[in-house]
Amino acid sequence: MHSNKKRQAGFSLVELVIVIIILGLLAATALPRLLSVTDDAEDATVEGVAGGFATAVGLVRSQWELEGRPGSSTGASSATVDLDGVTVAVDPSRGYPTGGSDDANSSANALTSADCQAIFISILQSSPKITSSFAGNNSAAFSENDYYTTTGTSGGQSTCLYYLVQTIKSNSSAPSGTTTGNGFEYLPQTGQVSVFSNN
Repeated sequence: MHSNKKRQAGFSLVELVIVIIILGLLAATALPRLLSVTDDAEDATVEGVAGGFATAVGLVRSQWELEGRPGSSTGASSATVDLDGVTVAVDPSRGYPTGGSDDANSSANALTSADCQAIFISILQSSPKITSSFAGNNSAAFSENDYYTTTGTSGGQSTCLYYLVQTIKSNSSAPSGTTTGNGFEYLPQTGQVSVFSNN
């Protein structure tokens, strides 16, 4: 008579080692790609907001032209335009945004952090949350914002710097210039918007 013993099937030690090696190789090739997903997402976020910001700057400048270049012929120190019911301060000699509706000084060469924040909020419909008060070191209140803004200089001219909070929230001091974090720079003398990334 034949024995009816059932033979239990399983993986041999060699087969298990081969599977572990294959999984290790897959993890080694996939891990770097997964780690860069966050950096790629941050870059895409900044590029999207900067693109919308640049488009809005162009719309404000066009509105300034349509309204007959307010302030340019009189040598006024300030001027405003109406952008879909929102009053935006513009430099009277150039027409690019320099502040919000309550901005008394709209010169492109004398911007403050508050001006940069007002520009961001005024020209972007449903703008991301922004602050001009730095509170890094992973402060919970600071992290609730999407962007942090401050002023800078480029070629001796005043600029607005907009940083993605996610990329600077662990800093102990406020960033300055384009060598820290991810964000974009706005030059109100020319309307130029340029993205910077320091991943």
